[in-house]
Amino acid sequence: MLDIKTLESWLWDAACSIRGAVDAPKFKDYILPLIFIKRISDVFGDELKCLSDELGDEKIAYDLAQKDHKLVRFFIPRSSTWPEIRKKTKNIGEELTDAIRAIAKENPKLQGVIDIVDFNAKVSGQRIVDEGKLSQMIEVVSRHRIGLKDAEPDILGRAYEYLLRKFAEGQGQSAGEFYTPKEVGWVMAYILDPKQGQEVYDPACGSGGLLVKCQLALKEKEKKISKPLHLYGQEQNHVTYAMAKMNMFIHDMEGDIAIGDTLVSPKFLDGSALKKFDLVVANPMWNQDGYDTQFYEGDTFNRFECGYPPAGSADWGWVQHMFTSLSNNGRAAVVLDTGAVSRGSGNQGSNREKDIRKKFVNSDWIEAVLLLPENLFYNAAAPGIVLFLNKNKPKEKKNKIMLINASLEFEKGRPKNFIPDDKIKKIARAFHGWKDIDKFVKIIGKDEAIKNDYNLSPSRYVGNGQAEEYRDVAEILIELAEFEQDRVKTDKELNSIMKKIGYKGFLK
Repeated sequence: MLDIKTLESWLWDAACSIRGAVDAPKFKDYILPLIFIKRISDVFGDELKCLSDELGDEKIAYDLAQKDHKLVRFFIPRSSTWPEIRKKTKNIGEELTDAIRAIAKENPKLQGVIDIVDFNAKVSGQRIVDEGKLSQMIEVVSRHRIGLKDAEPDILGRAYEYLLRKFAEGQGQSAGEFYTPKEVGWVMAYILDPKQGQEVYDPACGSGGLLVKCQLALKEKEKKISKPLHLYGQEQNHVTYAMAKMNMFIHDMEGDIAIGDTLVSPKFLDGSALKKFDLVVANPMWNQDGYDTQFYEGDTFNRFECGYPPAGSADWGWVQHMFTSLSNNGRAAVVLDTGAVSRGSGNQGSNREKDIRKKFVNSDWIEAVLLLPENLFYNAAAPGIVLFLNKNKPKEKKNKIMLINASLEFEKGRPKNFIPDDKIKKIARAFHGWKDIDKFVKIIGKDEAIKNDYNLSPSRYVGNGQAEEYRDVAEILIELAEFEQDRVKTDKELNSIMKKIGYKGFLK
C-alpha cells in the first residue's frame, strides 16, 4: 500500500509537470480529472480481474461488465483504460479528451464531472498544454498504480485533499470559492459529532471538504459503520461542482451534489418546501452581495422570517437558509466573517443583522460561537468565526451560549497559519465539556447577550491577552451600504405619502 507522503509527493509532481504551460490556479482543472481517471481505471482493472477469476475468462468478464455496469464501480471502455491512454503518442490532447468523454458516456453520473476539460484547447491558435507537456504529465501520473490493493480510499483521499490545499495556496483569495482549511472542517465535524445514518447538507459545498470530514469523523469514531452518512451538497460553480463529485468518489463516498445558486434556487426540496437535514455545514462566501430586499421579500420557502440582511452581506441570509433546512432536532455549523456576530451592536437605532441576531438569541437557537485564528483562510487574512446552531437544545444548554476564543490555537505556516491536530481536539473537547475555561471558554446566559446588545464576539467575553476586537473596512462598508439601502427605501415611502397629499415630486 502506498503511504500518504509518497502519494502527496507524487500528486504534486504530477501537477507541477505542466507548470509553465498553465497558470497555477488552472493546474487543478487538468490534473484532478486525470488523477481521478487513473484511479477508476486501475480499480476497474482490479474488479475485472476478480470477475475473470470467477468466470475463468477475461473476455467473458469484460463482455458481462459491458452489459451490466452494476458489476463494477465504473465501466471503462477498452480504448479509455489507462494503459491505452499511455500508449497515445500523436494528437494526445484530442485523444485524451475523447477517451475521457467516452468514459463519461458509459457512466452517466460522471457526465459534467470529468468531461468538462478540453485537453486540446487553444488560445489565439496556440495549444494551452502542448503535446510534450501532456505526455510528461501522463508519464508522471503513470508512476504509481492506485487500484484497490495499492491505495486505501482514506489515504488517497487525504492525498487528494493535500493537492487541493496546494492549489489553494497558489490561487490566493479566489481559493475561498472552493477550499476550506481542513482543520476548520475537522473542528466542525468533531463538534457536530455525526451519528450513523444521519443526513448531512452543505448548501455552499465547494470541493466537498466539509461533507467528507463529517463522514471521516464518523469512521474515526465507529469501528463498524452499517449506515454511512447521507451526504448532500449544492455548488454554484460548475468546475468546483466537478471537484466535489470527484472528491466524493476518490474517498469512496456517495454524495448527492447539485449545481446552482442555493439562495436563488435550492435543489433539495420536499414538495414545495426545503428538505430537512440532521446536520448542516457550510462556509459560504463571506459578506456576499447581490441579494437585495426585493430578493428576500420574493422568497417562496419562508427562509427569511427573522429579517432581511443588508444588500452588502448575505451572511445572515445563509444562516437563515441553513436553519430552515434543519430537522426538528437538527444542528448546524457555519463559517462566517467575525463581523456577522457583532455588527450593529452598540449603535443607536436599527441594524438589520443585529435584528436577525436578536431573534436567534431570543429564540435560543445559538449554541456556540467559535473565534478562529487569523490568517487561516485563503480569501481573507482576518480571523473567521464558526456559528453553531441547535434547533432543540438539551436542558443543560437552554438559554445559554458558549463562546470559545481559539484565536491563539495555531502554528505559523507558509503561506497560511494552521491549527495542529492537538489544538483541533482541544477545541472539540472544550465544546463537549460545556464549562468555563479561563482565557479560553465562557458560557453566558441569554440575559448577558442582551445586556451586551446581542454582540456575540468571543473576544468580548473571553480575554486571552490579544488586542480587543477591531472593525475592518469591509464591516464598515457593509453598514454604510445598509444605511444607504434604508435611506432609499425611506425616501420612496415618504415620496409616496407626499404624493397622496398633493405634493407631487417633492422628493427625487
